[in-house]
Amino acid sequence: MKGSFPAVKLSDGVHWVGAIDWDRRLFDSLIPLPDGTSYNSYLVTGEKKVALIDAVDPAMLDVLMARLEDVPRLDYLVSQHVEQDHSGAIPAVLEKYPQAKLLCSAKAKGMLESHLHIAADRIRVVEDGEEVALGGKTLKFIYTPWVHWPETMVTYLKENKLLFSCDFFGSHIATSELCCQDRCRVYEAAKRYFAEIMMPFRHVIKDNLKKLEAYEIGVIAPSHGQVHQDPSFIIEAYREWVLAESKNLVALPYVSMHGSTRKMVDYLVDALSRRGVAVEQFSLPETDIGKLAMSLVDARTIVLGTPTVLAGPHPLAAYAAFLANALRPEVKFLSIIGSYGWGGKTVDVLAAMIPNLKVELIDPVLCTGMPGAAEFKALDALAAAIKKKHESVKQ
Repeated sequence: MKGSFPAVKLSDGVHWVGAIDWDRRLFDSLIPLPDGTSYNSYLVTGEKKVALIDAVDPAMLDVLMARLEDVPRLDYLVSQHVEQDHSGAIPAVLEKYPQAKLLCSAKAKGMLESHLHIAADRIRVVEDGEEVALGGKTLKFIYTPWVHWPETMVTYLKENKLLFSCDFFGSHIATSELCCQDRCRVYEAAKRYFAEIMMPFRHVIKDNLKKLEAYEIGVIAPSHGQVHQDPSFIIEAYREWVLAESKNLVALPYVSMHGSTRKMVDYLVDALSRRGVAVEQFSLPETDIGKLAMSLVDARTIVLGTPTVLAGPHPLAAYAAFLANALRPEVKFLSIIGSYGWGGKTVDVLAAMIPNLKVELIDPVLCTGMPGAAEFKALDALAAAIKKKHESVKQ
């Protein structure tokens, strides 16, 4: 494979040696990847020493090795994050370069030993704020815990004013363009990425954003997605997602078995729209779950639509509740609509599934069989109540 995967120059002394995964459509057996992804690895060459920032997913090991084929020496391999898509290829890289030391945060050391069975004598812990000189190039390590694992750190290349940001500011995009060209496309992909893995830790991310203000950052090079040559674009987007209040928006995931719940959903969506409340509707059997997660970044209210199955919510509605509880969005209100055949405890079950959400429950609307005039009137009342609740939130 010699010469078939050359390194790509990013800036003075910095080359991208990662891999583009055009065909991957699912991450962690959970997260949809409509645009594929990339595993970004960066080679930093100083006058005296050479460092590799992150490795790649094991599935793309051959591409990384081909890009490193003409690199005779590696002094340091930096593990910013232990997950496989960042560090899975590390054992093979360490085998290729037996003199290289693996640099990581204090919490990462034990995780690298247990996750990847790396020998302790190959690992060197770097402290928060520690610098490593390469000769004309200086790497500074900045701990960023819970962005999005406890051991995560980023690396600042001082002379280039370049931040290797790990999962911070990343996005899942497979593209032949190394640097961001289409901001609209990248904004949506980065928001999806934030919603799916960063949103539960947004309060800690706020602190890490503050921490990075001490650095003059000219370029951001994440471990997934495109490089940001105008870092203000993605930094401001993160500030919006982390700091902004919820919007006048209802996220409405639903499932309908025989059409009854769907009729209620359609009516409520129209009733909300007529009252000036925005709605994003998601049919759970077909929904890209990443789209629902993105909606939860902004939503002020969640309305779950579900039929009753064996006295409880439909399993897909239960999954939506589980997802919302795990992602911990800044929603303020919750309601439930749906139908049942003979009874059940749908509301109680769903309410018990969201202990992480500090929400106010707005009176649910449930009916036996198909909805009629009384239920449509109740849905009008629910729409009016949601509008009033939204207006009560101080901006």
